Amino acid sequence: MSPLKRTLVVLGSFVTVVALAFGGGFLWLWNDAKVSTVGKEQFENELSIPPLAKSRLDKDGTRVFDLRMQAGEKEFEDGRKTSTWGFNGAYLGPTLRAERGDKVRVRIRNGLDEASTVHWHGMHLPAEMDGGPHQMVEPGGKWNPHWTVDQPASTLWYHPHPHGATEKHVQRGLAGMFLVDDKRSARLTLPKKYGVDDLPVIVQDVRFDGAKFDHGHDMMRHVGFLGDRTMVNGTLRPYRKVGDELIRLRLLNASTARTYAFGFPDDRSFSLVGTDGGLLEQPARMRRIQLSPGERAEIVVRMEQGEKTVLRSFPQDNYGGSWQTRFSGGDDSFDVLELRAAKRLRASGDLPRRLGEPEVPDGKNPARGRFFDLKESGINDRAMKMDRIDETVTRGTTETWTVRNNNGVPHNFHVHDVQFRVLEVNGEAPPPELRGAKDTVFVPNGTTMKLAMRFEGPADPDTPYMYHCHLLAHEDGGMMGQFVVVEKGQQAGTPSGAPSRGHGHH
Repeated sequence: MSPLKRTLVVLGSFVTVVALAFGGGFLWLWNDAKVSTVGKEQFENELSIPPLAKSRLDKDGTRVFDLRMQAGEKEFEDGRKTSTWGFNGAYLGPTLRAERGDKVRVRIRNGLDEASTVHWHGMHLPAEMDGGPHQMVEPGGKWNPHWTVDQPASTLWYHPHPHGATEKHVQRGLAGMFLVDDKRSARLTLPKKYGVDDLPVIVQDVRFDGAKFDHGHDMMRHVGFLGDRTMVNGTLRPYRKVGDELIRLRLLNASTARTYAFGFPDDRSFSLVGTDGGLLEQPARMRRIQLSPGERAEIVVRMEQGEKTVLRSFPQDNYGGSWQTRFSGGDDSFDVLELRAAKRLRASGDLPRRLGEPEVPDGKNPARGRFFDLKESGINDRAMKMDRIDETVTRGTTETWTVRNNNGVPHNFHVHDVQFRVLEVNGEAPPPELRGAKDTVFVPNGTTMKLAMRFEGPADPDTPYMYHCHLLAHEDGGMMGQFVVVEKGQQAGTPSGAPSRGHGHH
């Protein structure tokens, strides 16, 4: 064999080996990216129910709560303690509850060794009380936000919002629910016994690395951190015994990047009764409800005597192409929570035909429209800057915001202070799960949404609210903007509060 032929043979063999190795590596990466816990969970731990936070009334009638951010340890698995953060305890926080019209004050204490914030996700309140990145609480510091609750009954939540570090702070355990009640919802025959037939369901995906959480971002995971198992209310492999025919599940996706499609293995239908900002006009029968990070849904499921059923997250196909579906978690499935019905159940009756009237604008005659193009590099090609006001809105006006994602990866969109109405999804009327009051929406690749919202203030030209992707690695990376509410003819001022901390990367 001539030297030339020998060289070509060796080169060809080398190329073949490299190609096989590359193909094998890709095949391994592809197969390893899919996660499923279906049929693998033993459901041996009773579901923990976050306690209702204690409060007291001041002389002026203000309801006062106390929250302390603190480090701790929790034994998620027998014999293995994990380092955690929590509010008033080792992990997560109590459920705050107030009625519409209540004046509330929350006395925040930061017992951590780094600065953080407490943001009231979904709450309508003054910008200086919002708990965004301009309201940092230093280690050992205090903050006492106060406001009047003025919105319909709804399932809200609270979590940190430090610029550049939100994903880490939420992953370590700083989160809790805030339930709002009103007179109308109190009259409805809905399940409403907290922890009995009305269950908080805070869903997070996690991965453990010895005595700590593993928060690493795997290769190709452009959405951020995706865990290999789920827990509810800080409980792994949870079950809950129930004694009523109708069970209300207040679903909160408190994961930082993962989107879920909740349903049941027997494909039973359930009733969607509430979205982020409150009750629907009437129950909607469904078999799946998709929730991206930060979204909430209230569903009611009917149980039969002595049965067991599992709340499951199913694979989804609306992330974009097969590549993004696989590496953004769309092919994954999880058994999340087992419900165990008693042998004899208390009768629950039928759900009301009419529930509420979402207090969101219909989008007619808006004062103006705005456009937001979602990209990992920033919104409208601008990365977040703490000292820049991106949008200025006039108090008392209604606007339509058009949000587009052609970025190739999934995103979602959250607006502080307001609840909005989804007017259109790709030019069509929204599906039932998007017809209620919303503050966060999933915007997968190839999607354009038109939203209507009204800005009631109060006006504050110097203190901004945020709008951002609630996939928290994207938010930390700069996928966020700021808006202020001003009186007619007033100009935006200079943002107050903490200086820019810089932003992380993903």
